[in-house]
Amino acid sequence: MAINVTILTASVSQGGRIVLPLEIRQKLGIEVGDEVLLEWLEDSSELRLMTHKMRLQKAKKLVQQYIKPKASLVDELIAERREAAKHE
Repeated sequence: MAINVTILTASVSQGGRIVLPLEIRQKLGIEVGDEVLLEWLEDSSELRLMTHKMRLQKAKKLVQQYIKPKASLVDELIAERREAAKHE
Protein backbone atom coordinates (compact mmCIF):
# COMPACT_ATOMS: atom_id res chain seq x y z
CA MET A 1 0.00 0.00 0.00
CA ALA A 2 1.50 3.33 -1.07
CA ILE A 3 1.39 6.23 1.35
CA ASN A 4 0.82 9.68 -0.10
CA VAL A 5 3.18 12.09 1.66
CA THR A 6 3.38 15.87 1.31
CA ILE A 7 6.43 17.60 2.72
CA LEU A 8 6.39 21.37 3.15
CA THR A 9 8.64 23.66 5.12
CA ALA A 10 7.72 26.18 7.80
CA SER A 11 9.96 28.42 9.87
CA VAL A 12 9.85 28.72 13.63
CA SER A 13 9.50 32.35 14.67
CA GLN A 14 9.79 34.21 17.96
CA GLY A 15 8.03 32.40 20.78
CA GLY A 16 8.09 29.05 18.95
CA ARG A 17 5.34 29.97 16.51
CA ILE A 18 5.01 28.02 13.28
CA VAL A 19 2.77 29.21 10.47
CA LEU A 20 1.09 26.27 8.78
CA PRO A 21 1.31 26.51 5.00
CA LEU A 22 -1.97 27.34 3.25
CA GLU A 23 -2.03 23.99 1.46
CA ILE A 24 -2.00 22.11 4.78
CA ARG A 25 -4.61 24.41 6.36
CA GLN A 26 -6.87 23.84 3.38
CA LYS A 27 -6.42 20.05 3.44
CA LEU A 28 -7.21 19.97 7.16
CA GLY A 29 -10.03 22.51 6.95
CA ILE A 30 -8.31 24.73 9.51
CA GLU A 31 -9.52 28.31 9.75
CA VAL A 32 -8.40 31.29 11.82
CA GLY A 33 -9.12 30.70 15.51
CA ASP A 34 -9.50 26.91 15.17
CA GLU A 35 -7.88 24.77 17.83
CA VAL A 36 -5.60 21.95 16.68
CA LEU A 37 -4.29 18.91 18.53
CA LEU A 38 -0.61 18.05 18.57
CA GLU A 39 0.32 14.43 19.18
CA TRP A 40 3.95 13.58 20.01
CA LEU A 41 5.04 10.02 19.22
CA GLU A 42 8.02 9.34 21.45
CA ASP A 43 9.19 6.16 19.71
CA SER A 44 9.44 7.68 16.24
CA SER A 45 10.04 11.32 17.26
CA GLU A 46 7.10 12.39 15.12
CA LEU A 47 4.72 15.26 15.74
CA ARG A 48 1.21 14.84 14.35
CA LEU A 49 -1.22 17.68 13.90
CA MET A 50 -4.95 17.10 13.65
CA THR A 51 -8.25 18.81 14.26
CA HIS A 52 -10.88 17.67 16.74
CA LYS A 53 -13.04 16.66 13.77
CA MET A 54 -10.24 14.49 12.36
CA ARG A 55 -9.71 12.86 15.76
CA LEU A 56 -13.43 12.08 16.02
CA GLN A 57 -13.49 10.60 12.50
CA LYS A 58 -10.48 8.44 13.40
CA ALA A 59 -12.25 7.19 16.54
CA LYS A 60 -15.45 6.43 14.59
CA LYS A 61 -13.48 4.47 11.99
CA LEU A 62 -11.81 2.48 14.75
CA VAL A 63 -15.15 1.65 16.39
CA GLN A 64 -16.82 0.76 13.07
CA GLN A 65 -14.60 -2.28 12.64
CA TYR A 66 -16.22 -3.83 15.72
CA ILE A 67 -19.84 -3.10 14.79
CA LYS A 68 -21.93 -5.52 12.77
CA PRO A 69 -23.23 -4.05 9.50
CA LYS A 70 -26.62 -2.38 9.98
CA ALA A 71 -26.56 -3.20 13.69
CA SER A 72 -28.20 -0.87 16.15
CA LEU A 73 -26.03 -0.46 19.22
CA VAL A 74 -28.98 1.06 21.07
CA ASP A 75 -31.18 -1.97 20.33
CA GLU A 76 -28.38 -4.33 21.39
CA LEU A 77 -27.87 -2.43 24.65
CA ILE A 78 -31.60 -2.46 25.44
CA ALA A 79 -31.79 -6.21 24.74
CA GLU A 80 -28.77 -6.85 26.99
CA ARG A 81 -30.29 -4.75 29.80
CA ARG A 82 -33.64 -6.57 29.53
CA GLU A 83 -31.88 -9.93 29.66
CA ALA A 84 -29.87 -8.85 32.70
CA ALA A 85 -33.04 -7.58 34.40
CA LYS A 86 -34.63 -11.04 34.02
CA HIS A 87 -31.83 -12.54 36.12
CA GLU A 88 -32.01 -10.01 38.95
